[in-house]
Amino acid sequence: MRITLDNKQQLPVIFLMGPTASGKTDLAISLLDHLPVELINVDSAQIYQQMDIGTAKPDPETLEKAPHRLLSFCDPADAYSAADFVRDAKKEIADIHNMGRIPLLVGGSMLYFKMLLEGLSDLPSADADIRKSIQEQADREGWASIHQQLQLVDPITAGKLHPNHSQRIQRALEVYKITGTPLSELHSQSEGGIEDCYEVRQYALVMQNRALLHQRIEQRFMAMMQAGFAEEVEQLYRRGDLHSDLPSIRAAGYRQLWDYFEGYCSLDEAVEKAIIATRQLAKRQQTWLRNWSNSQEIQVDNQQGYLQIKDLYEIFLKKQ
Repeated sequence: MRITLDNKQQLPVIFLMGPTASGKTDLAISLLDHLPVELINVDSAQIYQQMDIGTAKPDPETLEKAPHRLLSFCDPADAYSAADFVRDAKKEIADIHNMGRIPLLVGGSMLYFKMLLEGLSDLPSADADIRKSIQEQADREGWASIHQQLQLVDPITAGKLHPNHSQRIQRALEVYKITGTPLSELHSQSEGGIEDCYEVRQYALVMQNRALLHQRIEQRFMAMMQAGFAEEVEQLYRRGDLHSDLPSIRAAGYRQLWDYFEGYCSLDEAVEKAIIATRQLAKRQQTWLRNWSNSQEIQVDNQQGYLQIKDLYEIFLKKQ
């Protein structure tokens, strides 16, 4: 049975969130046969062109049947912020509603979801010189020292970040150095989220068995390697205009294989580090979801194995 909605004013926005390797994309694609939805990508790595294997993008044949908006439109050398995503996602949501269909946003970039839902303040653009200065200091003293520096000027933001969250620490300190105002204060002044404009139905894919998720992450990463992930990173490396500080190259898996091509480690070491980094990413995503209000949880495993996609979309449709 296919569900249809005629009144555009009543059309909701659907969030489908979950950790990496939890089956979000497969579930979203399966829902196309049951709901009048259009898919919007919410993965901060899948926005980039030439980064297909390591980001687990759907293959071209699948994308022809199930197009994803905000996918593969940004060059890896370009910066793309949460503010950019909020702007672009709002346009896509409005366009989909004007078609009389439902926007289904799927991915694991939880900051993107949060900023789209709640809004964000008018944050300054990145400053390359300030960012470089912070990175150089971190290289000399370590990110724990930079975290302590952030604690002095913005204890609220610092309290939410682990000293290993280098990218977010760097951005928070950069914003303070540019504006003289703590990032936490700017966020408290945020406006422009969609939660007051639409009925937002939020669903979170959750795991009971962490070991099972870790096993799936490893299996998927090794499948990526067999599919040519190392060759994909090598092509990016040989472009000559990319470097390890870019958000695109910082993505889990890419940064570790980049280190291999830089000569910092062996390929086996890079693979091991990449799997660990992906597990850490999944852990951070699950932490976000545990603290996420107003979401309905959907279990994707039964302790022994993953549920079939058929079972998942039946559970999803029952929650509608």
